[in-house]
Amino acid sequence: MDTDIEVLIAGAGPTGLLLAGELGLAGVRAAVAERLPHRTGHSKALNLQPRTAEVLDCRGWLAPVLDRSLTLLPAGHFAGLPLDYSALDTAFPHQVGIPQARVEEFLEDHLAQYGVPVLRGRELTSLRQDADGVTATLRGPDGTESICRARYLVGADGGRSTVRHLLGTPFPGRDGRIGMAVADIELAPVDGGSDSPGEPWQLPDLTPDPAGVAFLLPLGDGVHRLILGGPEQQGVDRDAPVTDDEVRTALARCPGPPRALRAVRWASRFTDASRQAERYAEGRVLLAGDAAHIHAPAGGQGLNLGMQDAFNLGWKLAATLRGRAPDGLLATYHAERHPVGARVLANTQAQMVLTLPDPDALVVRELLTDLLTVPEANRRVAAMIAGTDIRYPMPGAPDHPLLGARAPGVRLPGGRGALLADAASAVTAAASAWADRVDRLDRGPLAAEGEALLVRPDGYVCWAGPDDDTHELRSALTRWFGLPLR
Repeated sequence: MDTDIEVLIAGAGPTGLLLAGELGLAGVRAAVAERLPHRTGHSKALNLQPRTAEVLDCRGWLAPVLDRSLTLLPAGHFAGLPLDYSALDTAFPHQVGIPQARVEEFLEDHLAQYGVPVLRGRELTSLRQDADGVTATLRGPDGTESICRARYLVGADGGRSTVRHLLGTPFPGRDGRIGMAVADIELAPVDGGSDSPGEPWQLPDLTPDPAGVAFLLPLGDGVHRLILGGPEQQGVDRDAPVTDDEVRTALARCPGPPRALRAVRWASRFTDASRQAERYAEGRVLLAGDAAHIHAPAGGQGLNLGMQDAFNLGWKLAATLRGRAPDGLLATYHAERHPVGARVLANTQAQMVLTLPDPDALVVRELLTDLLTVPEANRRVAAMIAGTDIRYPMPGAPDHPLLGARAPGVRLPGGRGALLADAASAVTAAASAWADRVDRLDRGPLAAEGEALLVRPDGYVCWAGPDDDTHELRSALTRWFGLPLR
């Protein structure tokens, strides 16, 4: 039995790997158990939204991720309708075009500096929790079983989560009604043309069409991503192989010059199923990413929602394990992230309706198209898809524009909190009792003259007030960071 693990994470996707990195940064002994024996190199997702770019930049990790990216797309979309990201209040007003596999590769490589192992070929088959921890059974590639004991277990093992199933957590919602598929393909030259056209990334054309949806994105090295959804994909079992004929039919519908199929490297089916776990935490077992919520990939939000789950959970779990967490801190993970997930499910359902070739849906789409020409309406929807409008409920002055919102541009590479205040202010002196958990940073442009801001390790403002209000600051520090040093 392995008893030297504080947190066992099931699933080595972006959610599980980012969570493992956050725990490793905090000095937590974590391990990741992954059913697959090695990375497949396949990528379901292809983008990072602006808020996820901010998350990575907050830790100083964005630059190496950008080095692995394919493009920057200065816009988002809502059911294919363009959203202007240049109007967003962020240093990263664009989507980062990057295959999920490259994000996973960076995150896993990054774990090495913390000594966090990724146990590949280890499938979680059972779990039992008690007041002190969780006992899990892991089955290896040769069928042998090992027992792992951890203080907490996090299920980040995808939409068909074994952890969620073993917990018996209700997963209400609805099954998929629209079938689609994705394929990474190689193209062959047609009529003397290039076998690897260099077209730039563009927003998908999701105008309702009885023939279905079909569009291409270049992934480099002669590989293209094909998204297809037409009559041929409806009513097909999700586990059925995607045929070459399906791919050729969709390829013929793609805009642009004629293209021929050379080979299909990888293909998979998906639907617009929409479900969310009733609870993200059951005792010492927590759910994150697709294990906690599934939805249609409309707007490119799924990978980002999961990574932001991990960013919210990591510091809270670490503080709990180190005995520094105030009462109820870990419970705020569900309280904060469940509504965010529900909102994504709602907007993806709305987007899918707007892609249907139904007369009523077309009328609504025309109306929304007109509304999105209004800059403020476009900015509001863009912020929702980009993830920059998230605002968690926080005690304090509700009318302060930053309370509960993210603090853009604040870097927290050590995974600690920060007080943005002048060095000589009264609140800086008061916060010194939390110096092992909270750093002081220069006030900068976020805080007004005579004001201070307290920022959590996940980059959200949890207190804002005058820089002489030591009483309210101490209350906020205790609420989010626990008791002061004695």
